[in-house]
Amino acid sequence: MKEIIDQISARLREQNILVPDEEIEVRLKKLIDDFRVPEGEARRSVLNYFQKEHGIMPQARASSEKVKLSEIKESGRWVDLEVKVLDLWEPATEAISQTGLVGDGSGAMKFVKWKKSDLPDLVLGQSYSLKKVITDEFQGRFSIKLNRTSQIEPLENEVEARSVSKAAQEMKVIEISEPGLWVDLKVKVAQLWEPNSDSISQSGLIGDETGSIKFVKWTKADLANLEEGKSYLLRNLVTDEFQGRFSVKLNRTSQIEPLDVDIEIGSQAAEFSGALVDVQKGSGLIKRCPVCKRSLAKGVCTEHGKVDGTYDLRIKAVLDDGRRVQDVLINRETTERLVGLTLDEARMMAMEALDHEVVRSLIESKLVGRYFAIAGPRVDRYLLVETINELMPVTESSVDELMSRVEAI
Repeated sequence: MKEIIDQISARLREQNILVPDEEIEVRLKKLIDDFRVPEGEARRSVLNYFQKEHGIMPQARASSEKVKLSEIKESGRWVDLEVKVLDLWEPATEAISQTGLVGDGSGAMKFVKWKKSDLPDLVLGQSYSLKKVITDEFQGRFSIKLNRTSQIEPLENEVEARSVSKAAQEMKVIEISEPGLWVDLKVKVAQLWEPNSDSISQSGLIGDETGSIKFVKWTKADLANLEEGKSYLLRNLVTDEFQGRFSVKLNRTSQIEPLDVDIEIGSQAAEFSGALVDVQKGSGLIKRCPVCKRSLAKGVCTEHGKVDGTYDLRIKAVLDDGRRVQDVLINRETTERLVGLTLDEARMMAMEALDHEVVRSLIESKLVGRYFAIAGPRVDRYLLVETINELMPVTESSVDELMSRVEAI
């Protein structure tokens, strides 16, 4: 926080604006702590506020200066660049029209082009002059944003940029500690999930002896499909991060090489205790594709089309400890033990009712409101339950007893 305050104060002093650090801190804290505004955006907002208060032209209309990517050391700076488009990724939100990686002779950096900017699309491999783009920063990594004030001009001469393929380094899963890295991984496919977007051809869980990590393979990458249980050398993956959880993306530059060895997957165990408050859709009696093990939607696998699925039992639930919630996945064996219902009995229930939902309703009636302590590897937003034990519910009398102990200290 102090570093951002110092940056804002220094920029204001350059324009002969003197504002006490305490006033800057109050506005900055309100934006970041109360409204959860990203630090880079909060910095720009506070800077613009005090500029307007003193009759200075807002930063959004300030002049830009031509720089190299390696010279970008702060957020909220307006710059001109000459870069080459090294890679294009699938946007994470409809508000973004394009995102990817651009580079020059000094390095490479992520870019985002907002849909509201109404700017033409960049072409992979093409060199451009980008004017009036704004720098941003998140968790110590810088990026550039193209908005309504930005300009895009194709260049006749190609910009010499560092090849991203040479930047990749072989890593273990546990060594992935920041987004935006290019890595090679030797991994085994632990699980394949149903893609939640047409832009994704495959997603799931891969791992090595140090742990597991989520992967996404973009449809536009035009790569061969991975198979569950098989081991691969995956080259030129890009690391990503969301809410403290890392993942890897396979794109156009990525390569998939099958391995003859069987890689053993280690686990990164986590624990959670709380009340089971919801049994989500997709729980109970389901059918899986016999080839890729994905759950079917109306008898159709997103990869292999209409297939004769095999039955399975699972629970997708939510636990709440009063401060935060945790999504959990419970496999067939544990589901049968918790509910007292075998897979065959669940099939008979569904056949008699002509509705698979009766199984989920039974699970809901038996489990919702009970307290559990669970443990297992954490994957994306889910905790994969390996052990689960029921806890005594929190009662009013136990709370009173605890409060009495605290007051007696």
